[in-house]
Amino acid sequence: MDFSVDFQSLRPVNYDVISVATRLNWLDYWGAIKVRWGFGRDHYTVTPGLYKVGKPNKDSDVFVSANYKLSFDTLRKNLDSISAWILVLDTKGINVWCAAGKGTFGTDNLVKSIKKTSLENIVKHRRIIVPQLGAVGIAAHKVKEQSGFRVIFGPTMAKDIKEFVQIAYKATPAMRRMTFPIQERLKLIPVDFMYGKYKLLTVMAILFFLSGLDRTGLIFSKMLGTSSFPLLNVFGAYFSGIVITPLLLPWIPFRAFALKGAICGGIFSLFVDSIWHIPLIESTAIGFINLSIASFVAMNFTGSSTYTSLSGVKKELKRAIPFQIAFAAVGLILFIISKLLI
Repeated sequence: MDFSVDFQSLRPVNYDVISVATRLNWLDYWGAIKVRWGFGRDHYTVTPGLYKVGKPNKDSDVFVSANYKLSFDTLRKNLDSISAWILVLDTKGINVWCAAGKGTFGTDNLVKSIKKTSLENIVKHRRIIVPQLGAVGIAAHKVKEQSGFRVIFGPTMAKDIKEFVQIAYKATPAMRRMTFPIQERLKLIPVDFMYGKYKLLTVMAILFFLSGLDRTGLIFSKMLGTSSFPLLNVFGAYFSGIVITPLLLPWIPFRAFALKGAICGGIFSLFVDSIWHIPLIESTAIGFINLSIASFVAMNFTGSSTYTSLSGVKKELKRAIPFQIAFAAVGLILFIISKLLI
């Protein structure tokens, strides 16, 4: 029987099982580039269901994936030369790790997908291979009880799948270890950078108008003449928290992302102040705002990082946000005062 596939959307075409290639094409790469910059992120999905690579049979392995297309593509390209089944869960377009934390890559969803695809009629063995990063959402004993399938947790990285299968589904210590090298952190920066762009533009617009403030009101010509310093600082603080902090993550002191971002934002402020001679009260005001912005946006990275846990993130947010709000408020008040004193 022939199987067809629309490689742009990977939607099933009149068949219950679709054959997909392990080699990505230019549309896949272009889609990955766009989604990493935040374009179409909420709709970059694969239809949940059963797929196949190569020519699998009843003895072939079944790998489980989220329906976020980047997750699906990462899995299938690492199944090159392997004939296997891919069971895609409906995780609402969220990757395996995040979906496991949210509960969509979970026990109930997995059992439901097994039954919906009649997997027991497709393979004669009773094992499924689940990504290690999805373990937090999967109760293996409950899956066994409710579906009859035994869960095998695969390696952390998809690139280790072939070796994992070759050594009888045994993960070495290295396969269980999650690393977060600079190249992986680089991949996450664009979407975080674009995520807060409207907030950044809003803050810059506010400071632009406030730059024209004096005792007589708002003067447009003054906005144009004096807004460069605050606008450059705000963008620099945003850049420090979103880009510099993740890149230098292992080497910045302190564990909390809020403090790491504040350090980068503070260093940037001191650097700008050293080359741009601005009245003390205005530079102090912008410094407070910088610290608030850099600290806040750096915390966005907590959900993408292996450096913290869910409980740690909640604790950090609870402690840091009041300080960030206070710093921003003090900075804005001082900035307004600095304009009224001129």
